[in-house]
Amino acid sequence: MANYDFFQHKECEYFPCHQGADPETFSCLFCYCPLYALGDQCGGNFTYTENGYKDCSGCLRPHKRENYGDIQKHMMKILEMVKK
Repeated sequence: MANYDFFQHKECEYFPCHQGADPETFSCLFCYCPLYALGDQCGGNFTYTENGYKDCSGCLRPHKRENYGDIQKHMMKILEMVKK
């Protein structure tokens, strides 16, 4: 494994920020998931609130080291979305 695909910030007051997550394998690298912008095409385990907001509290996809490469593959979609 590469050193850039995993990061932990155990001093963070929210660590780990997802209930039931394993603190030993929880990665904080994508603290704010870059796939959020893809809406229902992100591939994660999300729901929508009554108000229509995406709720990712049940998703651990960006916090697992083994998903780093897959998330990177989706970054081009996100860059195209924000392109002027």
